[in-house]
Amino acid sequence: MDPQNLTHVSEFLLLGLSEDPELQPLLFGLFLSMYLLTVLGNLFIILAVSSNLHLHIPMYFFLSILSMVDIGFTSVTIPKMLMDIHTHHRIISYGDCLIQLSFFVFFGCMDNLLLAVMAYDRFVAICQPLHYPVIMNPNLCVFMVLVSFFLSLLDSQLHCLMVSQLTFCTEVEIPHFFWDPSQLLNLVCSNITTRKILVYIIGAILAGVPVSVILFSYTQIVSSILRIPLSGGKYKAFSTCGSHLSVVCLFYGTAIGVYLSSAVSSSLRSGAAATVMYSVVTPMLNPFIYSLRNRDIKRALQRLLSRPA
Repeated sequence: MDPQNLTHVSEFLLLGLSEDPELQPLLFGLFLSMYLLTVLGNLFIILAVSSNLHLHIPMYFFLSILSMVDIGFTSVTIPKMLMDIHTHHRIISYGDCLIQLSFFVFFGCMDNLLLAVMAYDRFVAICQPLHYPVIMNPNLCVFMVLVSFFLSLLDSQLHCLMVSQLTFCTEVEIPHFFWDPSQLLNLVCSNITTRKILVYIIGAILAGVPVSVILFSYTQIVSSILRIPLSGGKYKAFSTCGSHLSVVCLFYGTAIGVYLSSAVSSSLRSGAAATVMYSVVTPMLNPFIYSLRNRDIKRALQRLLSRPA
């Protein structure tokens, strides 16, 4: 196929998860329900934290930011997918592609960095409890969120810059429900070895560093908990980070599953289905994990819901 520069390609065709007409109503209802659960669940977490003075501490401050990011993460892809199914119009313009790519990478990177920040918060709380109020002061908390924001913004803009320099073939059908960067590489005609290496380096830094922080934090946390003599004390210490650990395992477990399924399966659609797990299912489950495993959040939600209208 003859290549044509990306600037000459005005639109792309998103094939979605399935082209079977009989499955479209089922997919629409399923993803609409998941999206509403994600938005409402995370909004309840934000409202519960903001309305309860007892939750105005670093741990819940980071949780409310994570909930905002999760809402943004799903809002980048699912509304567009629902509109495509409803209107039977799967075309996405080049400008919308870059916007969607930018926000998807931004919120995904922000999610990743915030999980590392929350792991560090738990490390300080459990391993250095006497110094916790001094170390995790409001200025440091805001600073860490701002650093995460600007690093995520930098990552998203680098992705957009690299994609804008690619040369695509005339075939512009994407077997996905959004403009996934990994799927775009299958449509490229030019030599992208250098750009691939650059992407891997950026990914190794922005994903490897947070994962290292999380692993280090929980290694120290487990070591500190094991030194606690009483079993009740061990349970109380571990319960403060149990919810976060569950979210970490869910996020990274599903993300790793995406890459493994893509490597094992030759079907491009399998990667799209696997992406649903970390981009849709994980943000939907996060509020339930925190509300079920965290007593403070559970009580705050009960008070919020029991308030007279």
